[in-house]
Amino acid sequence: MSPQRAIVLVVFVLCYYGALASDPDPVQDFCIPNTEVVQSNFHQCKNSSAVTVDDFIFTGIKNPGKKLGKNEFLAVPVSSSVFPGLNTLGVSFVRADFGPGGVNVPHFHPRATETAFVIEGKIYSGFVDTTNRIFAKVIEKGEVMVFPRGLVHFQMNVGDSPATILGSFDSQNPGLMKIPNAVFGSDIQEELLEKAFGLSSKELGKLRKKFGTS
Repeated sequence: MSPQRAIVLVVFVLCYYGALASDPDPVQDFCIPNTEVVQSNFHQCKNSSAVTVDDFIFTGIKNPGKKLGKNEFLAVPVSSSVFPGLNTLGVSFVRADFGPGGVNVPHFHPRATETAFVIEGKIYSGFVDTTNRIFAKVIEKGEVMVFPRGLVHFQMNVGDSPATILGSFDSQNPGLMKIPNAVFGSDIQEELLEKAFGLSSKELGKLRKKFGTS
């Protein structure tokens, strides 16, 4: 192989693996955003002398946001927008609380793998791969399940008491696509949805009303 072709191959491989990375590697120890200086919607980093330990501590998910009733679900995402210490570190997380019967609807994160740690309760938890094979099981307090990046996954409290999960992501901005909302809560043409799901116009109208489109 000629030196020129070898160089081209190396550049291609580096670009390929760079494209696969969830988030770029940080080039400094940390970058606490300076909200007082904004350039093209980008925050500069605070001077390190102005950074304190409190920038690396978050207390917003110590307790559930509210007491949940039957079939209720509440998620509190934690990203660098609310926890500045996460900025540039390539991680984020979420606290999810379930009332009895509460459901985290099928969804996926296009930019992150998720690990879900059960803090309390019993959760039917699983994901579906690209061959439509389902991997699902009831997991309990102290157990962890991983959801590969980009695959549809779901959770439901199958216990008689509230349940809580702490989810972590290997991306500062994992993204979230809830399947029901993306399909029935968007402006996809009605005829297409009726044909794709075998729905009547009345049935589709109910779903669109529920998920946000009149």
